[in-house]
Amino acid sequence: MADITASQKFSCPSCGGEAQWNPAKNALVCPFCGTTTPVEVPASGGPIKENDLASALRNVDDAHRGWAAAKTSVKCQSCQAISVFDPARVSQRCEFCGSTALVPYEQTRAPIRPESLLEFKVAETRVREQIREWYGSRFWAPNAMKSKALTDTVHGVYLPYWTFDADVHAEWQADAGYHYYTSESYTDSEGNSRTRQVQHTRWEPAWGSLNHFFDDDLVAASKGVQPDLLRQVEPFPTTTDLKPYDPAFLSGWVVEQYQIDLIAAAQHSRQSMEQEMYNRCSSDVPGDTQRNLRVQTDYSGQTFKHILVPVWLLSYTYGSTSYQVVINGYTGSIAGKYPLSWGKILLAIILGLIVAAIAFAMFGKN
Repeated sequence: MADITASQKFSCPSCGGEAQWNPAKNALVCPFCGTTTPVEVPASGGPIKENDLASALRNVDDAHRGWAAAKTSVKCQSCQAISVFDPARVSQRCEFCGSTALVPYEQTRAPIRPESLLEFKVAETRVREQIREWYGSRFWAPNAMKSKALTDTVHGVYLPYWTFDADVHAEWQADAGYHYYTSESYTDSEGNSRTRQVQHTRWEPAWGSLNHFFDDDLVAASKGVQPDLLRQVEPFPTTTDLKPYDPAFLSGWVVEQYQIDLIAAAQHSRQSMEQEMYNRCSSDVPGDTQRNLRVQTDYSGQTFKHILVPVWLLSYTYGSTSYQVVINGYTGSIAGKYPLSWGKILLAIILGLIVAAIAFAMFGKN
């Protein structure tokens, strides 16, 4: 694709309207006249650049910032998500929580540009069917909830993630415990002499080392989608199926801008890696038990990427509470929250009490 400047738009060659990227057709499609414009984009599995983490933490130059296309940003005063979209689009509600409390978002410095992204692979029609099936299988959801056409509000968004790589060498020391048993005599409550086995632990010093390579340790940088739901629809195949970033991919789509910056994400990733290395060292300690495990780690080859991943999102309010359903736009994994039918719960409690009363009446006299 030709070099793209920050002011470039993807106009339809037939009517001049703003064309949108259609993953199914792998082309830009005009929503007004339907004209399809093939675009040469990088193939899946192409070279994805890894950035040196230490250098980036010191400074990221302006050449690696911005979206490389004209974009408008708004911030939701309710969920704090920053939505980024094409200038021609008018946003009336937050894409993540449905709130109308949106304000223009201006920043002193453009965000770090994504290095790569995953395309949408799951079609919107399939997502609608999947949500209906998912709600249909939620026994404790209100029946009225299952019959509502909530799928009319489903929409696709790109979410920000950071990925981190690192080679880690760990040295560990611990006390390894080995169980052994002795027999002892005792007198039971009836005055009889008996014997029993008593467990003891012999402690010995132990030490060792191990190496591990962390490849694309994921850190979500979204504020708009609930973290526990994102964890349920992970993983995203970031080690194999990423495509180099091109602004054409985002034409017509809403993107959430990261609010967990590189420094915070790197700290989160380091904590996660430290815990993983501790667990791996712990599993290497011999014996039956252990104590005083001490781990020293050394990191090298630390790199990162800023990527975008696709999700289909359904946000709605039932009563006074907001709920979200999230579908991985690449694998189809689904997770969500839903209201509970207190009528069903009360009925289940009453039935449980009735069953307990009948059981007591039948067997309590025996």
